[in-house]
Amino acid sequence: MAAQRSPPPVRVAIAGLGAIGLKVADALDTGIPGCTLAAVSARNAGPAAERLSQLKRAVPVVAIDELEPLADIVVECAPAGLLAQIVEPFLRAGKKAIVLSCGALLQHDRLVNLARTCGGQIIVPTGALIGLDAVAAAAEGEIFSVRMITRKPIAGLAGAPYLIENNIEIDSIKQPLLLFKGSARAAAAGFPANLNVAVALSLAGIGADRTMLEIWADPDLDRNTHRIEVDADSARFSMAIENIPSGNPRTGRITALSVISCLRKMNVPQRVGS
Repeated sequence: MAAQRSPPPVRVAIAGLGAIGLKVADALDTGIPGCTLAAVSARNAGPAAERLSQLKRAVPVVAIDELEPLADIVVECAPAGLLAQIVEPFLRAGKKAIVLSCGALLQHDRLVNLARTCGGQIIVPTGALIGLDAVAAAAEGEIFSVRMITRKPIAGLAGAPYLIENNIEIDSIKQPLLLFKGSARAAAAGFPANLNVAVALSLAGIGADRTMLEIWADPDLDRNTHRIEVDADSARFSMAIENIPSGNPRTGRITALSVISCLRKMNVPQRVGS
């Protein structure tokens, strides 16, 4: 009996080489079974190539529009404004895209339709949030309400459009300050670099308009914290997580690890969690 051949490795492209992208590149270079790093795109090709020089295998740094022919799946970890430019070619070719700037998906409904039409897939990893499996399971029944309370250090919120537009100064606050209370959709527009977790929660559950959110700036915190409360016909549950910031204070270290975990699930004989 002839030996069964292993399928070829999934070729992975990374769009964006900040703290998350570099961590994922390192993991792929070290070895994720069934995956290989095929190409990278970054804002500044020269510094990106220098950062990648530490890898064991040389990887090309190319323009965004050159990624799709080189890879089977793209990991998007770039500024939200580049989401469509990065993801659309892969979806149009019937390929997959792991999206971290999922807040921007609310402004690009057509990408979901494109994936449906062309046989592609948008994957939103767990990221900095726990419990998405539980929320998605509850959504198979009826969810009555989802509430999320986010508290962040000042550095993790500085420069948010909502603060600038409403002339809210947080640099000198001495105690926790409630900045926002409303829907996940409104929060994603006002805090685009901070609230991808809220949008991921809403996509798993009852949508961006019914998922309610509070955002607090807390000068005493050194971690990004999220508490989620869900009331459904199948269960009532709450979850909390304190994320250690990465090199980017707006992003937790666990975000990159969730992408690595997602890639590991691509070709495994046993998969835990949906």
